[in-house]
Amino acid sequence: MLRDVWAKSPRAGSVTGESLTMHLAATLAAAGKVRDRVGALGAAPAGFWRLVRLAALFHDAGKVAAGFQVMVRGGPNWGQRHEVLSCGWTAGLSDEDRHWVGTGVITHHRGLTGPAGQEIFSLYGEDDSAVFADRFGHVDCELAGELAAWLAGTAGAAGLLPDQAAGAQVADPAGAAHAVLSELRQHWEGPVSQAEGLTGVLLQGAVTMADHLSSAHGRLHSMQPFSAAYALALAARMDLHDHQKQAGEVDGHLLLRAPTGSGKTEAAQLWAARQVEAIQAARGGLPRVFYTLPYLASINAMAARLGDDLGGQGLVGVSHSRAASYHLSRSLCDDEPEHAARKSVSRDAATRLFRELVRVGTPYQLLRGALAGTAASSIILDSANSVFILDELHAYDPRRLGYILAMAGFWERLGGRIAVLSATCPSVLGDLLGETLQQPVTTVEAMDQPWPVRHRLAVRDAHLTSTAAVREIEDRIRAGQAVAVVANSVKDARSLYARLAPVARDSHGDDAAILLHSRFRQMDRTVIEDRIRGRYGTGQPRWPGVVVATQVVEVSLDVDFDCLYTSGAPLEALTQRAGRVNRLGQRPPADVIVCQPAYTTRRGEEYADSVYAADPVRLAMDIIARHDGQLLGERQLDGWLDHIYQSAWGEGWRRAVDRHRRAFSRAFLRFDMPFDDRSHLAAEFDKLFDGTEAILADDREAYAEALSDAGGRAGKLLGSQYLIPLPAWGSRQSRYDKEIGVNVITADYDAVGGLGAIHRPCEGSQHEEQRPPGARSGA
Repeated sequence: MLRDVWAKSPRAGSVTGESLTMHLAATLAAAGKVRDRVGALGAAPAGFWRLVRLAALFHDAGKVAAGFQVMVRGGPNWGQRHEVLSCGWTAGLSDEDRHWVGTGVITHHRGLTGPAGQEIFSLYGEDDSAVFADRFGHVDCELAGELAAWLAGTAGAAGLLPDQAAGAQVADPAGAAHAVLSELRQHWEGPVSQAEGLTGVLLQGAVTMADHLSSAHGRLHSMQPFSAAYALALAARMDLHDHQKQAGEVDGHLLLRAPTGSGKTEAAQLWAARQVEAIQAARGGLPRVFYTLPYLASINAMAARLGDDLGGQGLVGVSHSRAASYHLSRSLCDDEPEHAARKSVSRDAATRLFRELVRVGTPYQLLRGALAGTAASSIILDSANSVFILDELHAYDPRRLGYILAMAGFWERLGGRIAVLSATCPSVLGDLLGETLQQPVTTVEAMDQPWPVRHRLAVRDAHLTSTAAVREIEDRIRAGQAVAVVANSVKDARSLYARLAPVARDSHGDDAAILLHSRFRQMDRTVIEDRIRGRYGTGQPRWPGVVVATQVVEVSLDVDFDCLYTSGAPLEALTQRAGRVNRLGQRPPADVIVCQPAYTTRRGEEYADSVYAADPVRLAMDIIARHDGQLLGERQLDGWLDHIYQSAWGEGWRRAVDRHRRAFSRAFLRFDMPFDDRSHLAAEFDKLFDGTEAILADDREAYAEALSDAGGRAGKLLGSQYLIPLPAWGSRQSRYDKEIGVNVITADYDAVGGLGAIHRPCEGSQHEEQRPPGARSGA
């Protein structure tokens, strides 16, 4: 009888579904693979992995119900939570096993408590066990007993239960489930200790990961390319600098200060290989290596670089909000769009299943683990006993820095090791890192490397958009220089481009003027970035002309210009912008001209060019003014940064970082209510880091066609090429189109200038309506 019970509907090309016992056995096997991947957990009690494997084995037992079997064969919706009924088969376990196994079973799809009213305890509040049992409909007692015997025998054969008869007798699964649910409610409905709560989240993450892995028939990589052998091979093919050797000898956390071009990445790779070996020796498992960077384009470049270095692109996962788009851009060269999209979605899905042992992404994808719950608890589990490289951890934004520091402390608690890499790093950031982490942080500096003198500073009292500044830039363009112009706002960038482009084109041809900012359709931005790299890429002859850009150029492109004109900004931002000029330091110092920004007041606070807080910009401009006309070496920047962060503004900044670090820990890393549903916070979390997007009304038909032609996630991926990031004010002028699930704007737009004025669409249009509260923007 049991062989006719299905857990899954038929897959494409099959007439029968996956049997329940086959799925449960596969999930048990997947839980063993997850255990082998993660290793021993210092934050969990002894016997943790035995409980995980038992919960994985029992997790879908409730699917034996007649109502579910009708539904899985194409019948009407059963309307019940199978995981609740599944708890009935845990009733015969010992008290402690029943508690933890029941917890792992009942939490593998949704929370127990929360504000939405759709959590388990809200949905199943019946005191009367008979009323509770009636909800599940008919459960064949003989079939339930056969399943119980199979579960007990399988658990016993796997060494998970000392008594194979334990749990074999289940006369009334629904009644038993009511009793187990009552026990779990009594325990988890209120706060628990931090240690127990974290154990619960790790258990939930492990069972959920195993279930997803078995359901997708996925495979985890079983060899970490960062190893002692890799480190030896890397050292053999390079003439290592002292700081690279020192980084590779550090056993524990690292703060690495080294100039651009000094081999920071290789130093981090040597350090990572040492940490992988150390964690594996202490905890077993296969430690993961996470390499994080703040911008998508630099992430994509690093993923490609590491893939080439480690012996294959398939060894490196890409983990950021546009990961599928990254894979699509690499696949389109060889495939038709629809086929490329499906391949890209498949590759992205594999990373979401935690396949690769090396992943490159933003810190914010890892921060999502703090949301916990079924959607993110596996991220927490996967980060245990792992290695984290935080490249160019920006100090300027106190909220984001506070969040990342809080998470770094949590990763350490889970057995992780942290490295922070930076060319310029204020001393206070090192202090904050040391205060956050319990274990010592070793600082390594590139003392044997000459810190390059690549730039000559100049200050202009006029604004970047002034007539005087524009005339200077025009003169340099006519003289045949490659000029980078970086504005703080899209408005200023568009204005400057309109004035400078005719001069560049008249002097050097139609391709000599390029505009880049964040508000382009992805398909247009890709073309623009390719044009910029082709004309101004590092290590190749530079052509005369001008690129006008906003902050997106700071670290997103490996380019090299003859000179820079920029609006005043925080010192870190100015440093990144200057890094696009004389990038390799192989030419005489190049001119970096910094223009005074315009200061305005908004809601009682002063801003530079309506973008940056005024105080750190003024501090940076004061320092630069004192060095007007002087040569600039990168080592000077550390002292300048220390001066800024030791100011009255810096003291307030540090208090803000501490406040945000504590707030994030208090809100997300306490786990006293470990199964409280936090999914309602996900949209706000994504909005904080990813922003809002929309398509043009003129692109609606093409977007809908992309969705229809490829279908599913592949269709959404193809459609994502039409998405445009919106400013906060622009999102208020968008409309949400329910039919295609995206925000729509009516706006002035062209592929050269990007997004211009946004207009309010006509009320009552056919497809558009007010965006529902909390709905996620984009496809």
